[in-house]
Amino acid sequence: MTRFDYHGVELRVAGTGYTGEAGLEIAAPNEVADQLLRDLVAAGIAPAGLGARDTLRLEAALPLYGHELSLSSTTLEARLGWVLGWDKETFRGRDRVLEEQSRGPRRQLAGVWVEGRQPLRDGGEVFINGSSVGPLTSGNFSPVLERGIGMGLLAGEFDDATPVSVTLRGRDIAGTITTLPFVRKVK
Repeated sequence: MTRFDYHGVELRVAGTGYTGEAGLEIAAPNEVADQLLRDLVAAGIAPAGLGARDTLRLEAALPLYGHELSLSSTTLEARLGWVLGWDKETFRGRDRVLEEQSRGPRRQLAGVWVEGRQPLRDGGEVFINGSSVGPLTSGNFSPVLERGIGMGLLAGEFDDATPVSVTLRGRDIAGTITTLPFVRKVK
């Protein structure tokens, strides 16, 4: 994170990479936010809001707290075992994580996509062969893929190309389990 002065007000800039893109996040107090946005646009910089951030995050399959990450999900279910210090002799929750690793997570983060422009939404129920395997935790329309995409912590046995049905607002939509991330970052 970098701090800089903008008309006497300290701003914070970070390139977290959270969206999966090469962008920056700027934290500005309300009293200068409008002018900062005008100055950036005048300089030729294209701003992106939360909607764009959420779509980019979803296309890159990056988990979000309150959606794929919560007190009721585990690190291994969210496919984030790589962030754990496995080489450490001890860390908080290590015994429980090792136990889960040995038996396998009861759910796993999976990608679902549908043909057409129907956006998937969190809460949509996913079915495989008529049985519910869990809800979508995030969903949207992907402008890059030109189709609806979603992620969910799903239970049961499935692999890429497994056909699914997603129930949204009383309608069933045919979909397919797919490899995450939906869109790979091009270097």
